[in-house]
Amino acid sequence: MAARKTVSRTQTGVRIESRLLRVLKALAAVHDISLGDLLEGICLHAFEGKAPFGEESRRKIALLKEVYELDLTAADSHFLVEDGG
Repeated sequence: MAARKTVSRTQTGVRIESRLLRVLKALAAVHDISLGDLLEGICLHAFEGKAPFGEESRRKIALLKEVYELDLTAADSHFLVEDGG
């Protein structure tokens, strides 16, 4: 197990697609961690070119995407526009 590291965190207000946020919050709850901890883990894995989720988590994500009607994929990421609402 890696040694714990002390970090400095900053409160931020980011805009994120609503259904994506719902899936992320639910996934954090499934893993009993905060949304911030989940996002940090995803980013740190991505920065190293590593997959942030194993097979079981990906199954849960697929179910949560159905529940929250999230139909976006990575291919959509550079083509999202706000609905103005």
